[in-house]
Amino acid sequence: MAITSSTTSIIFSIFLILGVAISQTEARAFFIFGDSLVDSGNNNYLATTARADSPPYGIDFPTRRATGRFSNGLNIPDIISQQIGASESPLPYLSPFLNGQRLLVGANFASAGIGILNDTGIQFVNIIRMPQQLEYFRQHQSRVSALIGAANTQRLVNQALVLMTLGGNDFVNNYYLVPNSARSRQYNLQDYVPFIISEYRKILLRVYDFGARRVLVTGTGPLGCVPAELAQRSRNGECAVELQQAAALFNPQLTQMLQDLNSQLGSNVFIAANTQAMHIDFINNPQAYGFITSKVACCGQGPYNGLGLCTPLSNLCANRDVYAFWDPFHPSERANKIIVQRIMTGSSEYMTPMNLSTILAMDSEA
Repeated sequence: MAITSSTTSIIFSIFLILGVAISQTEARAFFIFGDSLVDSGNNNYLATTARADSPPYGIDFPTRRATGRFSNGLNIPDIISQQIGASESPLPYLSPFLNGQRLLVGANFASAGIGILNDTGIQFVNIIRMPQQLEYFRQHQSRVSALIGAANTQRLVNQALVLMTLGGNDFVNNYYLVPNSARSRQYNLQDYVPFIISEYRKILLRVYDFGARRVLVTGTGPLGCVPAELAQRSRNGECAVELQQAAALFNPQLTQMLQDLNSQLGSNVFIAANTQAMHIDFINNPQAYGFITSKVACCGQGPYNGLGLCTPLSNLCANRDVYAFWDPFHPSERANKIIVQRIMTGSSEYMTPMNLSTILAMDSEA
């Protein structure tokens, strides 16, 4: 048979399609679990008030549109995706576009408002709590298995990077949500923290049982220093003492629990990211990082722009890059980039037992 130009074109197209499929299969998948700090739009598909799907959210995103990310632009999963060389950031699991080859990139299961505990965020009603996020992870693996087979799926999950961001809402939207909350009547703070750490441990072991072998676990930020807490609890701009105490108890106990799990499993499966230390650097000295303020949110209203939601009627700063906080609770895109840089290359002050660049280098040689 004579090889015509059209035949050559068809053959080339087949090789191109196969090449894309193979390269995506071999690329490191990325799975994200957690709350609004890492939600990329799952809550857009839910009847909930915990949403970021209208302007000015997304004002600095490449599309200039609100995507459901609680950011003016990229969030932490987006920036990590860029750093690990992914072809794109994993789509929200509820997105109708998450199908075909995109399944191999990974998925984002995170949902704004959720916590370690199932009663965290009850005021938001319809959000994807951790048992459902884990069930979606199982379903995702079934979908991938139908595409590339069970053995390749297991390999993809074993080699994937997993990001887990939980804990802050268990204080802000549970223990300290209202005076004399149910959880604060049940536990004093010194007992509440070990309780949620023990519940977190169960979640992490389930992720491990599902095949995850590289899990990046972030601590809470300095909870009492966000503009929302300054607006409600601060007289002179000082961080709220009770919430700072909660973060100071939670983060070291989280790191210790992860180290104990690694010892039990005989492998450095869980990597602790001290996001409180990462945040406190630019909260205590914003000018050193190019910020004009770490107290006032770019978008909001009231003292420190810390009250209510970020909406089209809110005060909005002209230059988001000089604000450490985008809205009353969430870092700006530029602050997120600083945090991810610490995750990638930070010293033991920030990352235990090693930073993400070291892990990627080790895994590439395995």
